[in-house]
Amino acid sequence: MLDRLGGPLGTVVPLLLMGCLCMYGRWRSALFVFTTAILANMLVVLPLKALADRPRPPHTWVLVNDGSYPSGQVFSAVALMIAAAVVLFPPDGRRWWWLFGTGYAGAMMWSRTWQHAQWLSDTFAGALAAAGACLLLWRAFAPLLKTEAERMAADTLWL
Repeated sequence: MLDRLGGPLGTVVPLLLMGCLCMYGRWRSALFVFTTAILANMLVVLPLKALADRPRPPHTWVLVNDGSYPSGQVFSAVALMIAAAVVLFPPDGRRWWWLFGTGYAGAMMWSRTWQHAQWLSDTFAGALAAAGACLLLWRAFAPLLKTEAERMAADTLWL
């Protein structure tokens, strides 16, 4: 299940979230989700995989491509959890989401290691790369997200 969720299905979930956000006029949040959950993966993970060119553990149990370092699936899981926390929950309501997100990321890390798809260090690198990229993007998108929150509070998103 986690292998599928971290693979192609892991791209569908952010796209669904973006569609829902756009339906409610929250295009700024949708742009943030796209940038963190999809674009950052391509711009951070793929160059790092090409640069490191680390081989995977022998005898993988799932279908994998070349390059083990960093884990793209763990990157996707962490990026989705952070993006969802930012756009779906108010700052005071994120505590439980952070616990859920940490558990989900930990399960994904364990799954990738248990399936012999990646080394444990690859999964930590994927999690740290995602956290770093998402936190930088959150800071960059803060003015847009603040404007959106103000417009939501004033009920003027569509104006």
